[in-house]
Amino acid sequence: MSYRVGIDIGGTFTDFALLKNDEVILFKNLSTPQDRSIGVMNGLAKLAEMEGLSSGDFLARCEAIVHGTTVADNTLIEMNGAVTGLLTTEGFRDEIAIRRGFKESIWDVRTPPPPEITPRRRRLTVPERILFDGSIYQELDEEAVRAACHRFAKQGVESVAISLLFSFVNPAHEKRVAEIVAEELPGVEISMSHEVLPRAPEYDRTSTTVVNAYVAPRVFSYLEKLVERLKDGGYANSLMVMQASGGVMTKEYIENAPIRVLASGPAGGVIGSAHVGSAKGYPNLLCIDMGGTSYDISLVLDGVAPAESRWNLHHRYVVGIPMVKVETLGAGGGSICHVHNGMLQVGPSSAGSEPGPICYGRGGTKPTITDALVMLGILSADAEFAGGSFSLSSKGVPEAFKEIGDELGASPEEVAFDSWRVVNATMSQGVRRITAGKGVDPNELVMLAYGGNGPVFAAIQAEDLGIRRVLVPKASPTFSALGTLVANPTIEEERSYIVPVDQIDEDRLKTLWQALEERARDYFTRGNFPAAQVTAKYQVNIRYPGQNWPLTFEVNLVEGAFDTSFLDGSIRDKALELFNARHMHEYGHIREGEMPEMTGVRLVSYVETPSPMAGSGFTAARSKPEAASQRRANLGKGFQDVSIYRGADLTPGCEIAAPAIIEESFTTIVVYPGWKAVMDDAGDYELSPA
Repeated sequence: MSYRVGIDIGGTFTDFALLKNDEVILFKNLSTPQDRSIGVMNGLAKLAEMEGLSSGDFLARCEAIVHGTTVADNTLIEMNGAVTGLLTTEGFRDEIAIRRGFKESIWDVRTPPPPEITPRRRRLTVPERILFDGSIYQELDEEAVRAACHRFAKQGVESVAISLLFSFVNPAHEKRVAEIVAEELPGVEISMSHEVLPRAPEYDRTSTTVVNAYVAPRVFSYLEKLVERLKDGGYANSLMVMQASGGVMTKEYIENAPIRVLASGPAGGVIGSAHVGSAKGYPNLLCIDMGGTSYDISLVLDGVAPAESRWNLHHRYVVGIPMVKVETLGAGGGSICHVHNGMLQVGPSSAGSEPGPICYGRGGTKPTITDALVMLGILSADAEFAGGSFSLSSKGVPEAFKEIGDELGASPEEVAFDSWRVVNATMSQGVRRITAGKGVDPNELVMLAYGGNGPVFAAIQAEDLGIRRVLVPKASPTFSALGTLVANPTIEEERSYIVPVDQIDEDRLKTLWQALEERARDYFTRGNFPAAQVTAKYQVNIRYPGQNWPLTFEVNLVEGAFDTSFLDGSIRDKALELFNARHMHEYGHIREGEMPEMTGVRLVSYVETPSPMAGSGFTAARSKPEAASQRRANLGKGFQDVSIYRGADLTPGCEIAAPAIIEESFTTIVVYPGWKAVMDDAGDYELSPA
């Protein structure tokens, strides 16, 4: 027997999905913020125990451990990254601070700039200049580089970002600067922009490289620690890490640009959503993930979780790498309820897992949404929680809400209900904002809800948004972990090549693509992925002159090999035809008589690996199950008797009418008044208006 394990670390829980042949086993335990690798190893030990094995035997049988991590995100949120310095071309010292004049709130003069990763004293310049065509206009002043290193040493710099003008066309100067930095500052992490983001525009590349340098030591430290613990425990294969683009790859590949793991945890859930939605015949999804700390919103359109490499603003910093688009709100089960300026607010601060909500009984003193759900009877203080990890307790919860109620002139129950209303409105409004920005009508989508708390609010949010179908997968509590098992090992890289489409040099294209092929082949080989299993997508970036963003599209796909033999002299006409069709689809027009320009080439290569099966359809006859119990709960219509069902007792075809609560091992599904839930053949739930 061999295993594959998917892991996703959240702010409150660490989630596990164990793939055992076609069976998926779910588990979650509390995260360990002081050292998150401890929580991972604790969970793996528990999975081994569930399989009747020692930890060593279990890890030795694991074919793959795939890991989504929030280390990079947490570093940016907490601003506790490395002391970072920036070396750039003379005259461009303040580009990173000017931010193209961008402000998140352009009408608010009080909006402060984001915290500086590289304050001006740690932004140094060196005389050198490479032109747009790669020619050297001014040689690198190596003594200036050494002098800058001495200044960095005095400031205790731990990581250096190098971003020189047009290095993505000719990286010679950046490579030499890196050599000097390595000589003068041994042990310091080095990030070169031509490796992190080898394309224009300049600000995007510099910003991405600076963020990469800032998070790199923290990401490396965590991954090294985890790899060491896994190796000592008996795991013999490469640790696979989830990327923001939606693919996974070996730790060794991630080390080239650790920024690739930014937002990798939420990306796993979106990939899993696309997999399940397509299997069930629902290609257009609104994906919502409510965990203990945050609420993530994403869209799947035509069965695809699109990865965008444009101006991704992440924690107020521009990141130009491809990222599955996930919008995050500070609204989770651990979001703290409090009064601000005489008004009830929920979040964005969270109780996390240490100490956690009051009802966890771990020393928490501030009321949270989870505590409100206990007050409302939606969560039970009598039942096991998180798969039996512990039980909730109502001790101290009413008193905490009473403190807020005394300030607002309301009862504890009213405060708990209003907290439920506030967080629900916050989440629904976030969905409206994001779908409107994409030009998508929510009522044309199917909602797929996951995370420990997503199914608690899903149906009432769907009602607010005009959505008439909600999917809750059986694996929803650990869906991001499951998504890491669905994702394929993927390498996605690009190289810059700026030229009018009618002047494309096919020999130059072949040289660029073959260089990318060689890198991908090397990493796949080191990860024990045979080249015969590789699928390669050859893509180009093209725009009209003056446009900020190019359109990226595929010009050829090769299965089972890398092969550029399709370059037969027709690429100019083919690229122009595909670009016009794509531009018309995206923007509704093309510029007749104007020649577009290519800005770069991309190679996306991946290997398909075993993934969990996703069931579909309803063949079982409908049945009305008996409720396991009743309890008083407020589902938005005041306190009333609500039927309680245990998920373990339900079988395909079971239909449950509102008001009802379904208690699964790791989540709770609320069937609000006016709704019904049906279990399909795969054991997943579908909710719809009654």
